[in-house]
Amino acid sequence: MAQQQENGRINGFSKLGKAERRQWLLDTFLPTQSVGDFCYFDAASENLQRVLDNFSENTVANFPLPFGVAPNVIVNGRTYAVPMVIEESSVVAAASSSAKYWSTRGGFTTEGIATEKLGQLHFRWSGRPERRAALLPALERRLRGATSGLTARMEVRGGGVRGMQWKHLPEVHPQCYQLLVRFGTADSMGANFINTVLEAYAGELERWVASSKALTADEREVEVIMAILSNHTPNCTVRAAVRCPIAEMNIPGSGVDAADFVRRFQLAVEIARQDPYRAVTHNKGIMNGIDAVVLATGNDFRAVEAAAHAFAAEDGQYRSLSRCRVVDEVFHFELTVPLALGTVGGLTRLHPLASLSLDLLGRPGAEELMGIAAATGLAQNFAALRSLVTTGIQRGHMKMHLQNILASLEASVPERRQTAEFFAGRTVSHHGVRQYLENLRLRKGSNL
Repeated sequence: MAQQQENGRINGFSKLGKAERRQWLLDTFLPTQSVGDFCYFDAASENLQRVLDNFSENTVANFPLPFGVAPNVIVNGRTYAVPMVIEESSVVAAASSSAKYWSTRGGFTTEGIATEKLGQLHFRWSGRPERRAALLPALERRLRGATSGLTARMEVRGGGVRGMQWKHLPEVHPQCYQLLVRFGTADSMGANFINTVLEAYAGELERWVASSKALTADEREVEVIMAILSNHTPNCTVRAAVRCPIAEMNIPGSGVDAADFVRRFQLAVEIARQDPYRAVTHNKGIMNGIDAVVLATGNDFRAVEAAAHAFAAEDGQYRSLSRCRVVDEVFHFELTVPLALGTVGGLTRLHPLASLSLDLLGRPGAEELMGIAAATGLAQNFAALRSLVTTGIQRGHMKMHLQNILASLEASVPERRQTAEFFAGRTVSHHGVRQYLENLRLRKGSNL
C-alpha cells in the first residue's frame, strides 16, 4: 500500500491501482479537477484500455493525437495513403499538397542504401591494444557459437550478426574497449534482439578471458561496463528523391515563374546546408513528416530523431539532410536519412492503430516502410520550402491557427465560416478573433 508523505511526495505510487493513482493526483495536485478529466479519453473497450495501459507505467489517462492521412503519395510507382500521427497544424495538409504536386511529375523514388544496425559491448580489459587483431577471430567464433540459439530464428528471416570490430577507446580510459557489432534484423526494429545478444556476449566475454589458452596471465582481467544497441544507424539509411524539368515546375498562385522558383528554392536548401541555425529548423520540418509516419506505425520516433540529427552532423557541422541541384535544366531534390524501422513485433503488432496503419500501407516490409517515411519527409520539406520562397510560411499556418482559435472559443460552424471569410487576407491573432466573434454574437443576438 502506498504511503502518503508531506510536500506532495508518496511511497509506492506504482503499487496503487489506476483509480487510486487518479484520486491521489486529484487530492494532492488538482483540487479543482475531477476524476472525469482523467476518464474523458478512456477507451470504450475494457480490453483495449488494458492493452494501452500495459504500454507504460503509472498510467492515469490516455493522451489522444490526431491520426491523419496524406493521400496520393507515389513511391516507386505505387500509390499510398500514408498514415500520419501529429498534433502540429498544417503538416498533413502540406505533405498532402506536396504529394499531389509530385504525383503528376513522376512521384518519389526511394532506395535502401543499407539496413544494418549496431550494438556495443563496452568493457575494461587489461591486455594491450595491439593484441586485438590476433585475438578477435577466435573471440568472434566463440561469441557466435555461444549465441547461436538466440540468433537462429533471425538468421532464417535473413538477419543475424553481420560482423564485429574490437575498438580501443583510450580517450575514455587506457583500458577501455568496445565490441562494435553489426546486426541485420529483417523486418523487425530489433532492439530486444540486439540487446539480448549483446548481454549474452558480455557473459561469454568474461568466460573467454578466464579460460582461453591464447591469453597470458596479464590479459585475464576484464570488467564489463555495459551492453546495449546504438541508435546511431549510419548503416541503415534510405534515399528519397524527386526530379522534374524546370520548365514543368510551375507553382500556381505563387507569382513566381518556374526558373525563379527553382533558383530561390536551391538557395534556400544551400543556406540550410551551410547555416546550422537554419539547418535545425529545416530538418525539423523533414522530421515533421517522418515522425508522423513513425508514430502511426508504432515505431520509435525518439530513436529516429536522434539518429537523424547525428547523421546531419556527421562531418562535424550540423547540416540539412536534404540536397538540391540542377543538372541540364532538370531540378533534383533528394533526402538521405537513417531510418531504423520495423513492421513486425512490438507496438506494430500490439497497438490497434499501428496495425491498421500497416494494413493501410499494404503490410510493407521494413525497407519499404523506410522509403515511405523518407518520401513523406521529403514531401514535407518541399512543401515548407515552396511556401518559404514564394508566399511565406504563415499563410498556411494561419488558416490552421485560426481554426484552433475558433475551437478554443467554441465557435459554431456558421461562426467559423463567417470568421474565416472575414480574416481572409487579414492578420490572425487570438485577441482579434475573440473580439470579432464577440461582435458577431452580439449582432446575432440583437437580430433575434
